[in-house]
Amino acid sequence: MTQEIPGQIDFDFQIEGIQKKLAKSLEVHSLFSPDHVVVLHHGDTSAFLKSIPSNAIKLIISSPPYNLGKQYETRIELQSYLKNQEPIIHELNRVLKVDGSICWEVGNFVYNGEVFPLDIFYYDFFKECGLHLRNRIIWHFEHGLHASKRFSGRYETILWFTKTDHYTFNLDRVRVPSKYPGKRHYKGPQRGMPSGNPLGKNPSDFWRVIERDWEKAVWNIPNVKANHPEKTVHPCQFPIELVERCVLALTNQGDWVLDPYAGVGSTLIAGIRHNRRVIGCEKEKNYIAIAKQRIMNLQSGKLRIRPLGKPVYQPSGREKVSRIPDEWKSKDLVSGPV
Repeated sequence: MTQEIPGQIDFDFQIEGIQKKLAKSLEVHSLFSPDHVVVLHHGDTSAFLKSIPSNAIKLIISSPPYNLGKQYETRIELQSYLKNQEPIIHELNRVLKVDGSICWEVGNFVYNGEVFPLDIFYYDFFKECGLHLRNRIIWHFEHGLHASKRFSGRYETILWFTKTDHYTFNLDRVRVPSKYPGKRHYKGPQRGMPSGNPLGKNPSDFWRVIERDWEKAVWNIPNVKANHPEKTVHPCQFPIELVERCVLALTNQGDWVLDPYAGVGSTLIAGIRHNRRVIGCEKEKNYIAIAKQRIMNLQSGKLRIRPLGKPVYQPSGREKVSRIPDEWKSKDLVSGPV
């Protein structure tokens, strides 16, 4: 459901026109215009956001820098980092449509071995803007850095906020097959009738890495590590699949999707694949170049993308790396609870 805003610019394109632009050689523009389909800006996101009109964007989805000291950021004191992010969030709220959503994907900030969950700190900033939290989605994955003085981190969170109570949510686009489709009502006026939805069930707010999740009740979204087909030089790359599911559920064809920290362009690719208009901003010049090349490869059919719902590889036990090393077998090692 969409509310009209007095004086709002009409950003509704004909879907056929967008599809035609996507079908031919698509131009990547560096500056925003309502006539463009793909915008990728090289520069500071705070300044770039001011060029976008208010109430223009249907979905803002991003994974901001975590203040971990990666090559694209300078690690600073936690409160200073958060203070720098606050005005950006207020600007994102300004450009968001009344029926729009923000999906903010973050992990943990770790200092001297202590964990600071960033979603908890970000929550207050979004609430100060009057946004409504619809889900705190847990994204679980099996691979990452190993810890020795605490349990290894294997999840991140996505805070899904809406601007109002009137927002787009296309549940049918992301339903998963029911575990028990044959269940029936056992009492009441519908006794004996099927109790589920013929299109499947709600995939829930827990997205886990398991085999064939699209055919089960949870979502399979591996993080982008060394052997992932989408891997580039970016150390903290968004899986396209993660964005696709948010795009399908929270936008319609022709809507604008914005990533204020675009990295190597995974959000833009997810939007283009589903006939959305996309905007990205990135301050690292080499990531801009990679993102543009990936968009070109997408159009030419050369871009490697992990298919939605592809089973996660499970070792058979015959592989050398999946067997216990001979050196370990000769030692008296504790292999389980005592």
